[in-house]
Amino acid sequence: MTAIYQREMRSYLTSAVGYVFLAVFYAIAGYYFFATSLVSNSTDLSYVFSNLFSIVIFLVPMLTMRLFSEERRQKTEQALFTAPVSFTGVVMGKFLACFFVFFVASTLGLLPAVAMSFFSNPPWGEIIGNYIGTLLYGGAMISIGVFISSLTVSQIIAAIGTFIVSILLMYIDMVASTVNNTVVSTIVEWISFTNRYTTFAQGLFSISSTVFFLSVAAVFVFLTARRLESRRWS
Repeated sequence: MTAIYQREMRSYLTSAVGYVFLAVFYAIAGYYFFATSLVSNSTDLSYVFSNLFSIVIFLVPMLTMRLFSEERRQKTEQALFTAPVSFTGVVMGKFLACFFVFFVASTLGLLPAVAMSFFSNPPWGEIIGNYIGTLLYGGAMISIGVFISSLTVSQIIAAIGTFIVSILLMYIDMVASTVNNTVVSTIVEWISFTNRYTTFAQGLFSISSTVFFLSVAAVFVFLTARRLESRRWS
């Protein structure tokens, strides 16, 4: 797993993907920070972080689209099948490399709040809550993106597929308000990523939401490993 992780990290560092992701992430985050905090001279960063939640939807597909689809396109997938590591280890190595890039982006995104703390008292409870929620949400979406990437040889299709799933998971709670069936409505609200994230955005730590996001990540890592195993014998 370590070798796969190091291989993917080198790929992010030697290609434009990682740098473009970080550049776009900070450009958008910087714009919202300037527009909502500096211009209005406010320490309220809730709007900044709420928009970072939306940014994840557009940027995660950029990180995950090439992870397995590129292996298939370049005919290097067989090297993974014969590597002295389990399929779960292969998937985890790629997942962790992708998540680390996302982690770096999210962590450095706290720098404006740190700078503001020298001159004022920003709401650190909400800030840390949004930070943890963003990491958990991002990890779950990355695992879904990794799985979708394993389904196709096209990076574009993988990116579009991950984006569509992200949109559905973000706005699926709106469906709950239009469904008359109580059971269906409850299930829809339960799987809504937005509802899960909102708890953290309020500065509250939710064990159930944490377990939910971690479970989503674990399930899709498992499914991706099984997908690779099935293709090995096809």
